[in-house]
Parts: sequence; structure tokens; C-alpha cells
Amino acid sequence: MSGPPRTPLFVSLAGRACLVAGGGAVATRKVVRLLAAGAEVTVVSPRLGDELAALVAAGPVRHRARPWAEADGAGAFLLVAATDDPAVNAAVVAAARSRGQLCLAAGAGGDGDVAFPAVLRRGGLTVAVGTEGRVPGVAARVRDRLARELGPAFGAYHDLVAAARAELRGRPL
Repeated sequence: MSGPPRTPLFVSLAGRACLVAGGGAVATRKVVRLLAAGAEVTVVSPRLGDELAALVAAGPVRHRARPWAEADGAGAFLLVAATDDPAVNAAVVAAARSRGQLCLAAGAGGDGDVAFPAVLRRGGLTVAVGTEGRVPGVAARVRDRLARELGPAFGAYHDLVAAARAELRGRPL
């Protein structure tokens, strides 16, 4: 990504409309992340890989079985460009920007505004590692190293400290 560095931001996607353009392996990974965050996911793609087709069949993902069109993204909080066509990905990014929407560009064809970081969760502690969307493997490697340092017991420690802090401050968690 060129331009200024991205600002780390934790955002709730629960119940928010998210649109993914693409139906292959990359799109599937993005859909799985969005579903885990509680997003309402729609996929636009003429074809779907087996895993994504299973998610559509199971019901948590809506599918428009055709190529992406600019109108598809209207009303979405986040658009994800994850096709194997750089021109389509660039068009998704351009459409999102023209409407003031956030966009993640998972492949070639244009830089999106957001990137999914590598995430480590320990209790209520979340550690996110990013590389400006350029080298996700490096982010995953750093996350894995942190996971060894901050073992599962660290989550219990975090939750204990959070509870004590809330009690001392007289506020609920």
C-alpha cells in the first residue's frame, strides 16, 4: 500500500452488511473472518469454491450468482475485493471510495483502506499484528511467536486483572 500507514482500529462488524466480490479460496477466508465477527455477509460471484458453496447452502451467507456490479455494494459497511481479476478488484475499491465505504482489497488491482490483521486472543485480550496488508505471512509468524510467549494462562491472568480493576473502580466489566 502506498500513502500513509494504516491506523490500527478494532471495529465491531456484528450485524453489519459486508459484501465480498469473489468466490474462490481468498474470498472464502475473508467470508469466514467476517462470519466469525458476526457480520451479515453477501457474496457476489458467478462461481463458488466448495467451502464457500457449503456456507451458502447452510444459510449464513447470501449469494448473488453473477459478476460483481457497482450497485452490489450499495448499503454495505465493508466491501471486500477478492476476485482473481485485478480490474474487478480495482472497480470494487473505486466504488467503495466513491460512496465513503471501507474496502479491503485482498488481491491485486488496487489498495483497499483496511486489512485483516493476524489475531491472537487470550481471554479478553486481543493482539493484532499487521503489515499494511503487504506480507500477511510475516504478521502470522509474529502472532505465532507472541502466542508462545503469551500462553493460554495469560487469558486467565488478563481476565482476573480486568475483574479486579472493575471492582476497584466500582464499574461493571
